[in-house]
Amino acid sequence: MKKNLYPLIFLLALIVLPLLLRQEYYQHLIILFMMWVIIGSAWNLLAGYTGRVSFGHAAFFGSGAYAAGLLTYHYAISPWWGMVTGGLLATAVAFPFGWITFRLRGAYFALATLALNEVLKDAAKIAEPLTNGMVGILIMPTFSSKLPYYYIILFMMVLTILCMRLTVHSKLGYYFISIREDQEAAESMGINTTRYKMISLCIGTFWTGLAGAFYMNYMGFIDPSVVFSLQDLSIAAVLVGIVGGVGTIYGPAVGAFIMIAVQEFFRSGFFGLFKYFADKTGSSAFTTVSEFVKTAHTLGFGLLVIFVILLLPNGIVGDWPKIKRKVFRIKPEN
Repeated sequence: MKKNLYPLIFLLALIVLPLLLRQEYYQHLIILFMMWVIIGSAWNLLAGYTGRVSFGHAAFFGSGAYAAGLLTYHYAISPWWGMVTGGLLATAVAFPFGWITFRLRGAYFALATLALNEVLKDAAKIAEPLTNGMVGILIMPTFSSKLPYYYIILFMMVLTILCMRLTVHSKLGYYFISIREDQEAAESMGINTTRYKMISLCIGTFWTGLAGAFYMNYMGFIDPSVVFSLQDLSIAAVLVGIVGGVGTIYGPAVGAFIMIAVQEFFRSGFFGLFKYFADKTGSSAFTTVSEFVKTAHTLGFGLLVIFVILLLPNGIVGDWPKIKRKVFRIKPEN
């Protein structure tokens, strides 16, 4: 009962929060957090439950973003129609890719996703008549307030988590886990492992493409280096899953919250601490350090990942009983 109560309380808090917290800066951070919950959950279904790690999830995010943007750029169709189209295009990209690469074993699938991301990124740069190349695609935002975007992404996040929860606790989920644990044993029991890996990939990429389409609508601008970014999207998706807890339903939410918090902590220069010292002392050293810190959010999050891997190999949610026992001195219930 408690396991279901906590998510409901958290959901109610998110519904009420923008009505109390009216500053658009904080609303923006929460919107990014919820978008990353979707991306992290989609990645986690494939990697955490099916055991196939993707290093190029930005390929599907970018496909969804361009599906929404190109409708407006070429046909003057509202990019909101591209929301579902974004998910479908990402799935259409994933299907032939998965059909070929899922026949590979070991780390080859992860390397293939990395290559796919770079191929799509270069294709978006080269195909200027279609994608406008590095100039990118710019659209006018539909809403002047962040509140509509807030509730749209909240609705999408809830649907994503419900989809992942229902999938994992269905027959599909058991097939996914059996493939993750021992593919040869799953095949010996008559499970078509290629088919179920394909299903896992298509479900995950649909939601990732949907998140990309939302990003196009929300930010109003995309270019290949932004939506196909290896560091800021593909690797970040992996880190969100690892920190929160791979193979858990709510792990990506925890990982997304921590990632956004760490990014903002560094981007603001430790909430303006170094800038404050620079202004007070007039020292150029503090100014230099402040500029470095603002660009070092990936380094900070990477160090956090190393810490989690060493001490909490199952992530924060996966090792929550250990945290309660070691930190809060709460003994597990019998």
